[in-house]
Amino acid sequence: MAEARSVDLNSDLGEAFGAYTIAPDEELFELISSANVACGFHGGDPRVMERTVSAATAAGVAVGAHPGFPDLVGFGRREIVATPDQVRTDTLYQLGALDAFCRTAGVAMQHVKAHGALYNRAVKDEATAAAIAAAVKAFNPTLIFVALPGSILCQAGEAEGLPIAREGFADRAYNPDGTLASRQVPGAIIHDPDIAAARAVRLVGEGKLTAIDGSELELAIDTLCLHSDTPGAVAIARAIRRRFAEAGITIRPMRER
Repeated sequence: MAEARSVDLNSDLGEAFGAYTIAPDEELFELISSANVACGFHGGDPRVMERTVSAATAAGVAVGAHPGFPDLVGFGRREIVATPDQVRTDTLYQLGALDAFCRTAGVAMQHVKAHGALYNRAVKDEATAAAIAAAVKAFNPTLIFVALPGSILCQAGEAEGLPIAREGFADRAYNPDGTLASRQVPGAIIHDPDIAAARAVRLVGEGKLTAIDGSELELAIDTLCLHSDTPGAVAIARAIRRRFAEAGITIRPMRER
């Protein structure tokens, strides 16, 4: 991805299912450039997937797949025992499901970003990372592979020759090694819009971030994630956009960078 003072702003959307609403998707569409759409395993269902793809397309927001563990009860944030082949085929299944709705909406899928516990495992586990990357390459090798910078997941995508989008997080604290701090750790989730926006501007503009222990990290990113289920997500997104405008940072989908 090109180095410039521009960045993609992505959010995990379409995670509602049945009668349950998870996040303020409608308000976020006008604030982001890419949507990671749940594919029915950790969240979402066929109706929600279709509505989310349609709404994203209408808003000019690029659509990507957000595959996770088959864990609707735990929202995909629990560790699930799964072999690499199960991870590969589960990922492939979810990509196919979302692509069906993309095709009927007349929009091309832009990217793939693993969700929750699957993402976190793949950042550190070679077999899991390789399984996800293999599924993406087999499905469509032109899809952009979203991964934590310098991680095993990122390396797996590169090994398969996939285009890579290095991802940073506006609403999460980091460990000194560049991984995300566990949600169980106090301060791991950033709720203050001004703090999140200031961190986002520094990360995009300087490639730097302060870790949870006070040490300094250097992280070059192409896309910035804001979790839709973080309390105050809309206020955080608005604060980020305001600070980006002041800093001369433009927001563009991954495929346009």
